Amino acid sequence: MDKKFKLTASDIVDLAKSHGSCIATDMITVKGYKVGYFYRDEPHDPQDSGWCFMSGRETQEYMDNPNNHAIYDVNTIANYDSDIIKYLGYPIGSAFERDSDGQIVEIDE
Repeated sequence: MDKKFKLTASDIVDLAKSHGSCIATDMITVKGYKVGYFYRDEPHDPQDSGWCFMSGRETQEYMDNPNNHAIYDVNTIANYDSDIIKYLGYPIGSAFERDSDGQIVEIDE
């Protein structure tokens, strides 16, 4: 099944270059939801930033299906939701979510 992304390659501009790769769900890249939950895990390789971005609407069943998420350049996800940019320098173990006012807040995992 071909995915129809909300942004085209020509829509992507340099907002957060040189941050490496990340995992993001189709809720963000296909459905167009803002990032609602994200955390930084231990990277798996030199290009991996460790960041994982989700909308916050994903169920465990949704996440268990590998067709629902993919590896992207962090810059690509920053183009979907630029609110994440100021958090990209946070260390491994950091986690964030949107509160009821839509503001990103740090949380304990």
